[in-house]
Amino acid sequence: MAMRQTPLTCSGHTRPVVDLAFSGITPYGYFLISACKDGKPMLRQGDTGDWIGTFLGHKGAVWGATLNKDATKAATAAADFTAKVWDAVSGDELMTLAHKHIVKSVDFTQDSNYLLTAGQDKLLRIYDMNKPEAEPKEISGHTSGIKKALWCSDDKQILSADDKTVRLWDHATMTEVKSLSFNMSVSSMDYIPEGEILVITYGRSIAFHSAVSLEPIKSFETPATINSASLHPEKEFLVAGGEDFKLYKYDYNSGEELESYKGHFGPIHCVRFSPDGELYASGSEDGTLRLWQTVVGKTYGLWKCVLPEEDSGELAKPKINFPETTEEELEEIASENSDSIYSSTPEVKA
Repeated sequence: MAMRQTPLTCSGHTRPVVDLAFSGITPYGYFLISACKDGKPMLRQGDTGDWIGTFLGHKGAVWGATLNKDATKAATAAADFTAKVWDAVSGDELMTLAHKHIVKSVDFTQDSNYLLTAGQDKLLRIYDMNKPEAEPKEISGHTSGIKKALWCSDDKQILSADDKTVRLWDHATMTEVKSLSFNMSVSSMDYIPEGEILVITYGRSIAFHSAVSLEPIKSFETPATINSASLHPEKEFLVAGGEDFKLYKYDYNSGEELESYKGHFGPIHCVRFSPDGELYASGSEDGTLRLWQTVVGKTYGLWKCVLPEEDSGELAKPKINFPETTEEELEEIASENSDSIYSSTPEVKA
């Protein structure tokens, strides 16, 4: 049965959305945080996109954002030379961690006791959340600004990516274990704990490596420059987005392209699967986040599957019980002046 993607559009940001992250599944569902160049990271209910709150306090673009596993704390990385830690329930700022340059990446350990930060000053920093006054531990070795840094292997190791290298570090000894070099700029890096898989994008390539050994597993070539890719928790699918405004969905095992469709009115900067794998979120230059169903037509969150009338012969259509982006909007060719698309303040829908 032919089904069309009908995304939930999350408006509210006024500049490009450059990073997003989901929490783990909590007794209250799961949550989504977005980082934006407007300097105002937002927290949303993960399965519906409903806005919960905005973290106010940064004085520059926010480049990275994350939630801890139980969504009680948030952390953000910004161009104002700080990383901040927030109470994700009250919205209160808990800590401001001063850096010497733009901060690009933040990541909590699984127990939320440590925060890893990285950015333009080429250093990895590890902050003890229980000792806010203590100086962070620092790891040097990168030769250009760090784009992403993540805990891996039950927080025993660290993965970090700069312009053309990905490095694996041992947390206990603070030393480099191994590194990978690329002949072009690494645009993103993601880590899948189940199976210890590392997802790296560069140029038109999506590469999968072992997070333990950095040995290659497989790679995919795509039709466009890719900025971000995410692997389904059960490793069935991967989704990717990039410079051609499109989202691509592939079968992870066969490599077959399953779907491709125009997802935004600007380049896509970040894509992530939800922790339950039922949806994925994308963030774009156009200032919006969009939520997409992994299996189109399934009743989940705000999507209600409406089966066809027996005698009408119409195809089933997924319905959403609040305003969404119409198919016509998504199909429009963005031939209008792009500035007018990006600079318009979006109407808050979710």
